[in-house]
Amino acid sequence: MSSSGLPDLTSRQLETVLALAEYGSFIAAAALLKTSQPAVTRTVKHVEEVLGLKLFDRSTRSVQITAAGKEFVGVAARMLNDLKITIRSMRELSDQRRGQIIISSIMSVANGKLPGLVSAYRLDHPGIELHVRDGVHGAVMEDVRSGAADFGITYLDDLPDPFMSVPLGKEEFTVVLPRHHELAKKKSLALSDLKGAPLVSLPSDSRTRRVIDSAASSIGLTLNHVVTVSQFATMLGFVRAGIGLAIAPKSGVASFLGKELSAVPVRGRPLARDLGVITLRERGRLPLRPD
Repeated sequence: MSSSGLPDLTSRQLETVLALAEYGSFIAAAALLKTSQPAVTRTVKHVEEVLGLKLFDRSTRSVQITAAGKEFVGVAARMLNDLKITIRSMRELSDQRRGQIIISSIMSVANGKLPGLVSAYRLDHPGIELHVRDGVHGAVMEDVRSGAADFGITYLDDLPDPFMSVPLGKEEFTVVLPRHHELAKKKSLALSDLKGAPLVSLPSDSRTRRVIDSAASSIGLTLNHVVTVSQFATMLGFVRAGIGLAIAPKSGVASFLGKELSAVPVRGRPLARDLGVITLRERGRLPLRPD
């Protein structure tokens, strides 16, 4: 016995007792444990001495488990099973706290919500290295589908069946324009207010551009896209230079406004779209769950 009064037994010794109870043979137990018959005999005798109990009745022809042995075997089996579950859980937790995660995100989220999400995630997972790929909606979907990214953050509208998602809220749109522009004084703007106005926009194949053009088309408006760019920082640089206005996701441009630009909410037909973290269902659970 140990100083705490508990029997000083190892998991290997418990496994030996369980093997003998199951097979009723020292030879069979030794074969299962890949050891010798005398070693099994010594181990069982040691366990009985530690416990002060007779677990097996032995004869030259058979091994019979005693009543005390049956009770002990039940306890030993539960102990070993609990130990295996605990070790597996600890390994899973350890795996989650080390390694690398690749996230593919639409640009508006990469510039807006993502830094806060990553900051919160790293508080609980400081050992994980995060790689971020930013691009348009189609690129994010392909990154996740192909395995180039573990997870994606993008629009959830019409999400295909192979994907699972966790919502992150809605993405709202604003009109970005120089502070001295006459429309900057308004509290909100309708798409119709932008009729004929030159716009600096994302590529026509981006989901953001398609959302905007679709909303305009629904009210019979064709927007005047005069310059196409691929990055929000570039877009606002052109707006700042007076080349045109921009319709953009609120979170995607907030950090680029500075003192020279204003962002006015869009009213009327809603441009807001649902955002979320996505992955393929076969890859399991998502890591970035909002509280």
